[in-house]
Amino acid sequence: MRRYGWVIRLRPHRRETYLRLHAAVWPDVERRLREANIRNYSIFLHRDLLFGYYEYVGEDHDADQRRIAEDPQTRAWWKLTDPCQESLAEPGSGHWWAPMDEVWHLTEEAS
Repeated sequence: MRRYGWVIRLRPHRRETYLRLHAAVWPDVERRLREANIRNYSIFLHRDLLFGYYEYVGEDHDADQRRIAEDPQTRAWWKLTDPCQESLAEPGSGHWWAPMDEVWHLTEEAS
């Protein structure tokens, strides 16, 4: 299992739309994420920053990400959510949400 953290800016004038959408994420979008080996996906909000976290349990993260991006329901979902966001990713990186580096993790057991 590998942990991923991502960050993006929430456009203030789209805040309510984004929160309303995420109060009832489409079941097909959630299903596709599960099929792509995504687990424990959470999105947190702090002022105008969204922080996303998930655990990946598959073998090929890039291939699973491509499958998510090819899904028609997910693409329709993104047409609604993307205008609510402002990317913080490096230009030309191919990312919409900016990836974050993990700097520390508390394990369940003491070493």
